[in-house]
Amino acid sequence: MKLEHRKINIKDIQFGEKTEVVSGVLFVNKEEVIAELKTDAKIKDVKIDIARPGEKVRIIPVKDVIEPRVKIGVDEGQFPGVLSKLTQAGEGKVNILNGVAVVTVGDIVGFQEGVIDMWGEGAKWTPFSKTLNLVVHIIPIEGLEPHAHENVVRMAGLRSAAFIGKAGKDIEPDKTEVYETGTMTEEIAKYPDLPKVLYVEMLISQGLLHDGYIYGVNSQQILPTLLHPNEELDGAVISGNCVAACDKITTYQHQNNPVMKDLYAKHGKELNFLGVVLTPELTTLAGKIRTCDYTAKLCKMVGADGVIVSEEGYENPDTDLLMICKRLEDSGIKTVLITDECSGRDGMSQSLADTAKEAVAVVSGGNVSHLVTLPPADVILGNVEAISTLAGGWEGSLLEDGSLMCELNAVIGATSEIGYHNCTTKLY
Repeated sequence: MKLEHRKINIKDIQFGEKTEVVSGVLFVNKEEVIAELKTDAKIKDVKIDIARPGEKVRIIPVKDVIEPRVKIGVDEGQFPGVLSKLTQAGEGKVNILNGVAVVTVGDIVGFQEGVIDMWGEGAKWTPFSKTLNLVVHIIPIEGLEPHAHENVVRMAGLRSAAFIGKAGKDIEPDKTEVYETGTMTEEIAKYPDLPKVLYVEMLISQGLLHDGYIYGVNSQQILPTLLHPNEELDGAVISGNCVAACDKITTYQHQNNPVMKDLYAKHGKELNFLGVVLTPELTTLAGKIRTCDYTAKLCKMVGADGVIVSEEGYENPDTDLLMICKRLEDSGIKTVLITDECSGRDGMSQSLADTAKEAVAVVSGGNVSHLVTLPPADVILGNVEAISTLAGGWEGSLLEDGSLMCELNAVIGATSEIGYHNCTTKLY
């Protein structure tokens, strides 16, 4: 498969009479976007705003973040099986509005999602303080049952990104990144002396507000699945996960998965990148045993010498992470884990909910319980009182002066378990 990410560098985003890119500026006709989204009869109202890096703007509660793109040479193609007919992702040319993100905002159901600050202390913790954000506030009609409500907001974000992405269709890119590998047989023949490495990506698969989607299929309904990395980098995997904002993998992060990109960079040099196994994280013990056994079987079948495993979420998914690790290490496959820690505000509690002596190589994305105070914003996009129903927030998190006191749990992407975040690690 050969996939080209053709990046059009966007230096500013403004509202205009036409949705287009002119001299590196993205102009958006917000009335057109609103009209497009309101073709869904379940949407009552839509508000659209812009948030730029450095502005004293707070976005809350965030549902998802999506990168606007357009597939070149085909009429459809964004998010196959979801927005477009089911076609094979991972091949062809994709024009990307580089530096732009569509951020969806709005009440979900039950607990809410997360916060993005575009400046100051909060901006340090989220990668989406550095993107030019088109903030799309979705207000569904009253009376929707919870799953329908979640679906409306999720689909509106994807549709917004696809609509905006078309502005880059006829623009020449500033940079092109090529992702290409042959069949496993071909790659093994080309690099017989390099270690064969698989990437196992765990996806939240635990019901309402805890689901990922692969070609439109809820990950609860799949066994661990072998994918070409280009498929995820081309929109085959999207986020439906909410609740713990710090380590949810947004759709934007799936589209730009840094583990895959780093493995690609080392492919044919230090290692032989064989592919990706998407593994659901289920809630039952039988489900965990089945998926972890199946994951290890796939890794052994393709002859992996080493495996990188990334988690999504924490607490009960920690068990899946360690179960996979134990099975692989016991099979002689060297395993590296990427997770984060829920180790209390002082960092002194047990980091993971489970342990295994086989877990000898573990990368931490940070402590979800770390406490931060975010100063008052000049502009609130959304509803700042939602902090009380964010994971990591509580009644009283919104202080009298407009500051927020919360755990990193509440900040989108703060402790990303695929490494798409701003945290660093010190070794002592």
